[in-house]
Amino acid sequence: MINTTYVLKCAINGKAVAIPVPASKRMSDILRDDLLLTGTKVSCEIGRCGACMVLLDGKPVNSCLLMAYQAAGREVTTIEGISAGEDLHPVQQAMLEEGGLQCGYCTAGMVVTLTALWEINPAPTRAEAEQALCGNICRCTGYEGIFRAVERCGLSIKREG
Repeated sequence: MINTTYVLKCAINGKAVAIPVPASKRMSDILRDDLLLTGTKVSCEIGRCGACMVLLDGKPVNSCLLMAYQAAGREVTTIEGISAGEDLHPVQQAMLEEGGLQCGYCTAGMVVTLTALWEINPAPTRAEAEQALCGNICRCTGYEGIFRAVERCGLSIKREG
């Protein structure tokens, strides 16, 4: 039998990680099962819903489609790594204040995606937010609370500047 396990070395939420994993294991499974970072949700398992979204070197990717070897030597940021300590990230705070959380299952992926957008464009238009969120599906009541949160983030930045 061929041993296909190797040691994955990468950074997760700013911390160096070296963990033995089968080469065929998905990042979403490593995060949830091996590292107990259960904020990343798994839903469709085919990269269509965005519930498992993480940042790979700052860009949103579906962790259910990310194989372990693809993360080698790279930085992975999960929902647990978005905020700085006890303080919520501005996107998280806006989602909380504007009712963007709904049932919460899609929330982690939405926050991860919007954080990536916010990092490059802290005051996006609604069209830019819609484009960024095209890979995230909410099955609850809709996206209005989420878009209000995007607008709140933009307005907060404008008031501060």
